[in-house]
Amino acid sequence: MSVLRPLSKLPGLNIATILLVGSEDALLQQLADSVLKEDCASELRVHLAKSLPLPSNVNRPRIDLVVFVINLHSKYSLQVVEESLRYMDASFFLGKVCFLATGAGRDSHCSVHRNAVGKLAHTYRSPLFFCDLEVDTFRASLAQRLVRMLQVCAGHVPGVSALNLLSLLRSSESPPPEEL
Repeated sequence: MSVLRPLSKLPGLNIATILLVGSEDALLQQLADSVLKEDCASELRVHLAKSLPLPSNVNRPRIDLVVFVINLHSKYSLQVVEESLRYMDASFFLGKVCFLATGAGRDSHCSVHRNAVGKLAHTYRSPLFFCDLEVDTFRASLAQRLVRMLQVCAGHVPGVSALNLLSLLRSSESPPPEEL
């Protein structure tokens, strides 16, 4: 069991790898399928994990972007993400991590409050997206956005780094949860 580090492997030529972490297998698989349908100049690779740490595997590719998926209908989902964060190297939080909260469309069934997820994203200085992954059009739109982020994080967009992208995403964000 080791910490996931962003530069532990050399980048692949025109290969971009995204890691989706979350306790909801079906939702992760639907998102992965949507990401792989996106048109991209790079070869897209998607890996799914229920939690971190990842098994020690010498053949594992370099991970360019990590997406933590939290189902707002499951406290367990939030707990899995919080525990997994301990296995992330701090340098990943320099633009190569984002949080995704799903299930916000049905507020009456939520067991995780939006502010809890907002505070988590704010603590780790990472973008937070809200998307109902069960709705095809929302999932497709999010997949397109994640692929764009992934290309930047993999270094396939000249002149733009993950840190540049992070600062652009931050400027459009709402105020931190404690100011709401």
